[in-house]
Amino acid sequence: MFRRNRADREFREAQRAGQAVLAMHTELPLPDAPGPVAASAAPAATVLPDFLPPDFRAPSRQDVSGFMMRWDLPLVIDGEVHACHCGAYRNWIVFNMRDGSVWLRCPVGHEAEEIRLNTAWYNRNSGPVDHFHPTLEDGLRHLGR
Repeated sequence: MFRRNRADREFREAQRAGQAVLAMHTELPLPDAPGPVAASAAPAATVLPDFLPPDFRAPSRQDVSGFMMRWDLPLVIDGEVHACHCGAYRNWIVFNMRDGSVWLRCPVGHEAEEIRLNTAWYNRNSGPVDHFHPTLEDGLRHLGR
């Protein structure tokens, strides 16, 4: 019983001390606060450069013609294994073009647009971009073709 009374009394004292601290700061202006700064005395706004210099920025989606990735496994679309007319069904190069279309290239070099795939599918299945290439041939060489 005495412990509870002592705990209640300590709690009430802590509440009073907290209220006293809050009451001290309700007076405006605060005693230690500096006065308002005149508009003419404010320093001129300095223009800071962008965070990264232009040489270090990655191109945006509008700056590139498209993205490409390897797809070595059989490509299953709508429950069916997609095959080229030459018979190839694996080792695809998948292109995601700027307009949102997805194109497939078989190992032999046949290319065809796949309308059942879109940019959302590409983004879900591709990894991060590791290189930017100036030409299609350079990108294909990077992917081992």
